[in-house]
Amino acid sequence: QVQLVESGGGLVQAGGSLRLSCAASGSTFRINDMGWYRQVPGKQREFVASISRGGTTTYSDSVKGRFTISRDNAKNTVYLSMNSLKPEDTAVYYCNVYKLDGILYEYWGQGTQVTVSS
Repeated sequence: QVQLVESGGGLVQAGGSLRLSCAASGSTFRINDMGWYRQVPGKQREFVASISRGGTTTYSDSVKGRFTISRDNAKNTVYLSMNSLKPEDTAVYYCNVYKLDGILYEYWGQGTQVTVSS
């Protein structure tokens, strides 16, 4: 099992910045891709960004150029630096991790609220 603990959410004005962190613990051997999703009430959870163990990154078009995902493999931690935040970025942000150990496992964090005021 892998446990994920997110931190760094909060309230920020439009144009501001926040940095989210997600630390994995437990059976972290063979963690592969790490990423972030977000969800607003009444809508489906949507992909934000992901990063492979080797550092290859992928972003949704809505955050490309404003958000940066990074990871520290030694600390089993993934980060999301969010700049130029917009009110439409307001959501609960969830950490997502894949682990390949014979079969592919997927884990989710509990979510952290990000609110961007206009």
